[in-house]
Amino acid sequence: MSLLDAIQFNDAGLVPAIAQEVSSGRVLMMAWMNAEAVTQTLATGFAHYYSRSRQCQWKKGASSGHLQQIKAIHLDCDGDTILLTIAQTGSACHTNRKSCFYRQQVDDHWSVIEEPIS
Repeated sequence: MSLLDAIQFNDAGLVPAIAQEVSSGRVLMMAWMNAEAVTQTLATGFAHYYSRSRQCQWKKGASSGHLQQIKAIHLDCDGDTILLTIAQTGSACHTNRKSCFYRQQVDDHWSVIEEPIS
């Protein structure tokens, strides 16, 4: 069975993809992939995603230079979530933070645990 055949895309033809930094194990971001993004990622060795808001393909870092080089690709047990183990150049978040997960629950509020990269 091919990789694409094993993926359980949702009704919109998308699958969630989690980007995890290979050196630290930290989860950096989550984005959506369609079959074309998966194919482009496999062909280039760099992360490609599908933007639901812009309704187009995009290569992570194409304009910013903050590329995600693929080190490994994993598929979960149900085939409906992809884990990309990546080497991140620069920030992963559009807020210029290393990770999109920069807020942490503290008591009854969200606390910012990471400031933007200068």
